Amino acid sequence: MAGELGVLNALDVAKTQWYHFTAIVIAGMGFFTDAYDLFCISLVTKLLGRLYYTEPGAPKPGSLPPRVQASVTGVALCGTLAGQLFFGWLGDKMGRKRVYGLTLILMVVCSLASGLSFGSTPEGVMASLCFFRFWLGFGIGGDYPLSATIMSEYANKKTRGAFIAAVFAMQGFGILAGGVVALIVSYAYDQKYKLPSYEQNPEASLDPAFDYVWRIVLMFGAVPAALTYYWRMKMPETARYTALVAKNAKQAAADMSKVLQVELEAEEEKVKKLTENESNKYGLFTKEFVKRHGLHLLGTTTTWFLLDIAFYSQNLFQKDIFSAIGWIPPAKEMNAIHEVYKIARAQTLIALCSTVPGYWFTVALIDYMGRFAIQLLGFFFMTVFMFALAIPYDHWSEKENRIGFVVMYSFTFFFANFGPNSTTFVVPAEIFPARLRSTCHGISAAAGKAGAIVGAFGFLYAAQSKDPSKTDAGYPTGIGIKNSLIMLGVINFIGMLFTLLVPESKGKSLEELSGENGENDAEHAVSARTVPV
Repeated sequence: MAGELGVLNALDVAKTQWYHFTAIVIAGMGFFTDAYDLFCISLVTKLLGRLYYTEPGAPKPGSLPPRVQASVTGVALCGTLAGQLFFGWLGDKMGRKRVYGLTLILMVVCSLASGLSFGSTPEGVMASLCFFRFWLGFGIGGDYPLSATIMSEYANKKTRGAFIAAVFAMQGFGILAGGVVALIVSYAYDQKYKLPSYEQNPEASLDPAFDYVWRIVLMFGAVPAALTYYWRMKMPETARYTALVAKNAKQAAADMSKVLQVELEAEEEKVKKLTENESNKYGLFTKEFVKRHGLHLLGTTTTWFLLDIAFYSQNLFQKDIFSAIGWIPPAKEMNAIHEVYKIARAQTLIALCSTVPGYWFTVALIDYMGRFAIQLLGFFFMTVFMFALAIPYDHWSEKENRIGFVVMYSFTFFFANFGPNSTTFVVPAEIFPARLRSTCHGISAAAGKAGAIVGAFGFLYAAQSKDPSKTDAGYPTGIGIKNSLIMLGVINFIGMLFTLLVPESKGKSLEELSGENGENDAEHAVSARTVPV
């Protein structure tokens, strides 16, 4: 490795140290907040329907009209997509660290603001909630490319996969925290207001004080983000950005000397030579980029897109699936607060038993099995379990088979997280050159969010029953849950095929993968594992 910089080599071969763990916690708390904010909305949408859309004397409590439901659940995802592209680009232009604090401030302010949504009509409240959730999503979007890039540039090459996956695994705790906060708040309110079910007394089953419940749940998302702001600001800029993009060898050596607690010399000549090398100058929209990384970018974007269609439709519509199999009783048999409690309990159980363990299996095994194997296996098992749920769907909907259904459903979650949900986040942070790394990660993540939007909006309509008398109020008939699950199985199978475009990055340095170590024939390094499809 004649061209390798000493400071980058020092990071690559460093033993796992305290600063690795602080970096995981600082970047990971951002992800904890992201997941909390994105997924906590699904815990309170039924409550919003009761509070703002209940008609006096109706046989069933109110629910959000289709367009409002789609907007409230989906608007944050649209913001996230925009944020990923914008902050990904900005992270390569201004530096990872400078943009990092900005995304956090946006998240804190918008979390609080979305809990303070106001309006004199139901539409007004929903519109202001959607406005703040869009900008909350915008801040969350910035966290994806920046956290992944910062972690991959700080890590050593032996355990880099586990470190980036650990940052992402905090998402699991965020989803869990959402459920726990909703459980605590709803339990406290239930103890104070002992109310009858909607069936027994429609008027008395809802108290105006319940309007605080969803606001408390949404606003709590600001707490973990605010706690990590100080530490984020103290982190130095990554050496790879300072040396390879900002071309400041002195600063890179000084920063990393502090972090690694060793003396490092500033190799100004080497930095100059590397950054002036023609093979390290091509931009994103060039033939050279397409030749070297075109297929990789296609692989990372398509796999993330396909995965998120399945992952988000599963996550955001858990409660509908639970109601369909009878885990959650019909709405009229509960009062407003019991409904929140039961939805939160079901979601917390799934998170605890399958979502969280899946993430940590990836952390433990990614540097042994490699990214490619985990992603392929994950897509394969997701396909298998989706079909196993869908084809005998009538069998699963019978009362005595419901536990089996939930177990199978949990397995699809487990293999999403011990599989493509983690690896699609890790790989784009490793295989692109430093000056485009954050942008390419942002593009890949935005493709994922486009898939999430398809999943969230599409599944909302598709999963409606074929029988007009069984659809939710205001929805057209759909293809039913059974056919929706078959579709998701097919999508996972296609994801398996596109995984073949993604290179294996296990155990190689970032410069070796992106061809930035001054060797002109970088192609051999890059096409580490590209299988022709």
